[in-house]
Amino acid sequence: MSMAVLIPGGTGQLGRELATRAPEGADVRAPGSADLDITNAGAVVEAVKSLAGSASLPPVVINAAAYTAVDAAEEDANRAFAVNADGPRVLAAACSAHDVPLIHVSTDYVFPGDADSPYETDDELGPRSVYGVTKAAGEEAVLGSGARAWVVRTAWVYGAHGSNFVKTMARLAGERAELSVVDDQRGSPTWTGDLATGLLELAGFVAAGKEPPTVLHATGGGDTTWCGLARAVFEELGLDPARVKPATTADYPRPAARPAFSVLSGAAWRSAGLTPLRPWREALTAAFADDGAAYRAQP
Repeated sequence: MSMAVLIPGGTGQLGRELATRAPEGADVRAPGSADLDITNAGAVVEAVKSLAGSASLPPVVINAAAYTAVDAAEEDANRAFAVNADGPRVLAAACSAHDVPLIHVSTDYVFPGDADSPYETDDELGPRSVYGVTKAAGEEAVLGSGARAWVVRTAWVYGAHGSNFVKTMARLAGERAELSVVDDQRGSPTWTGDLATGLLELAGFVAAGKEPPTVLHATGGGDTTWCGLARAVFEELGLDPARVKPATTADYPRPAARPAFSVLSGAAWRSAGLTPLRPWREALTAAFADDGAAYRAQP
């Protein structure tokens, strides 16, 4: 359905896909952080007020703004909290005041990553990194705000815009004879094209007054490891996937802890009547078919 959509973080990896895939007739506002800093209460109130008062289209906010530098967050906790926790709190308060529904994008990092079956939406949180802690705080702020608000957790996101694992693997494929990639972390790769389509479908639901569960998971179907994803990238490039060798997390220590298992259950998404995202491997092929030049054109 047609709606007025405000997308904070609109120039980022997911935000640009949301803006591009918005339905025909939608009033799309997709400011980047330079134009709308979600930690600036005055600017946020004005943006939401303007959205609520525009035309006759039902308004919805999809928050794609986030501090996503997982390792840097360990040393930059104040900024990470500002963007991932305080910003969503400010945005939710403005949405509550102007009766505008809010969809907030969150992450698998809110879970401890030690499960052996997909995380359900109501499983206990237990983030093990500063990034995860800040995202969990953002969820709490949004859900406790009094706004009509939904949290959508996703994972292992990649797309044609910005930097991501898939683009890095495509670049390294042209630079190295062999790669070693972690094979003991498991999750569900999620293409921004499919994620944006799903979030916009949810936005249409809430704009129409429907009330799906307030916490949902949206990821590519199935799961793999980072090594498995890297090999699939090589296949899409027409290269030998055997050039990608398995490694362990211990082989590549990082400042922030990574979840060993971060597969998210899509049961709540399906039960709400929303269209499941396609299987991750099928989506990767679609991503390369849709915008392969973006993945191959590396600096």
